[in-house]
Amino acid sequence: MKRWLRNGALVAGTLFVTSAMFAASAQTQSNDGKNPANPLITDKWNFRPLILVTPDAEQPAYRHLRQQLDETQDQFTDRDMLLYTVEGNSGTRHGQPMTPYETQALLEALGVSPDQGVTTILVGKDGGKKVQQQGDVELQDIYSTIDSMPMRQAGND
Repeated sequence: MKRWLRNGALVAGTLFVTSAMFAASAQTQSNDGKNPANPLITDKWNFRPLILVTPDAEQPAYRHLRQQLDETQDQFTDRDMLLYTVEGNSGTRHGQPMTPYETQALLEALGVSPDQGVTTILVGKDGGKKVQQQGDVELQDIYSTIDSMPMRQAGND
């Protein structure tokens, strides 16, 4: 009987430690930007993601950004940019819907929430956050930032 109790306690302890390690690993993974659901991972070295986050599509600053994007589509494309939008809880990548899990992974990786108001984020080809602005943004300022990047100036676009 003692042997059975001892073996049972050993198995229970092992399961507890294993599950705690798994939970810690999953928490670390989602907090360090390496969550495999984060769509930015596939963009690294290929695109410069521009992420627009808003509580809803009717926000004036968001509508102004969308208008600027429509008017400067050639400039946007010329800079190897890729548009992400998060309107409330719904996300898109290049006009295609993302899953709720991908949308949440994107927001967590960037450390933003739609509740914070209209937020514009530029991510470089290296995967690093280059610009983060709240409210109304002039897209030409974003383009100027890209044009001043060493990779762009070197022609290694």
